[in-house]
Formats: sequence, structure tokens, C-alpha cells
Amino acid sequence: MTGALAAAVVGIAGVGSAGAAQPSHQQNTRQDCRTYSSVSECGQPQLNEKQRNCVTSAVQQGMTERRATVECHAFA
Repeated sequence: MTGALAAAVVGIAGVGSAGAAQPSHQQNTRQDCRTYSSVSECGQPQLNEKQRNCVTSAVQQGMTERRATVECHAFA
């Protein structure tokens, strides 16, 4: 019983330390990547006039600008 308890404590400690040592997640955050409607974008896409109008309209209807930019870039 004591061995199982010790193994559980070691397992819990291992999970905590493994979660703290994941620099790849921080790198993805720095790239400003986002995914909406199964479309991923990183950085700021260059939009044409039709796409910019789409973003403006979508934002006026309540969509966030970040989401509108990705969706209008992909679908407009």
C-alpha cells in the first residue's frame, strides 16, 4: 500500500513538472496564431478591399476583429 501511495505522489509531481517545461506552447503564442472555422492564420494577413469590407461588416455585426480577419481572408 505504501509503495502505491509513493508511486502516486511521484506521478503527480511528474505531471506538474512536465506541464511547466513546455516552451513550445509559448513559442506558438508569440506567433499570434489563431484558428476559427477550421482555418488557421498566423500573423496579420494582407487583405484586399473586398476582404477589408467583409471585416468591417462582420465587426459591426458583433464579431471580433481577429475572427473576422481570419474568416474574411479565407472565405471572402
